[in-house]
Amino acid sequence: MKKKTNQLKTAAAAPEAPRRLSPEEREWLAIHRKAGRNIDPETAEVMWDYRCDVDVYGIENPKGWGWSRKYFARSPGSRIWVWFGDLPKATEHSLWEKHKTKLAFPAGLGQIADGHISEGKSNA
Repeated sequence: MKKKTNQLKTAAAAPEAPRRLSPEEREWLAIHRKAGRNIDPETAEVMWDYRCDVDVYGIENPKGWGWSRKYFARSPGSRIWVWFGDLPKATEHSLWEKHKTKLAFPAGLGQIADGHISEGKSNA
């Protein structure tokens, strides 16, 4: 006769399903997307940060989803950072071309390849 054991089977917890945004959250998101249409790639400021893959603006912070580098731009002096995914494709492309050494992973690697950073050779 086979003996039964009380072993618990563990499985990865399923990620939380994203919830519907409230009217205020949808309006906030629309303001960001509208600001993105007015960003001039020649003067824009850019940055990157690690953000949730399904909530780049941190509106709801669902649990169980992956995080990765997300890229943002804003007009000079603006407080509104816009995710590259919400920018017009031409603006996003121009920003990547202009700032690729700042944004590339790992940050600054392109500068090393272009010879802008010392190779760390010692004179000793």
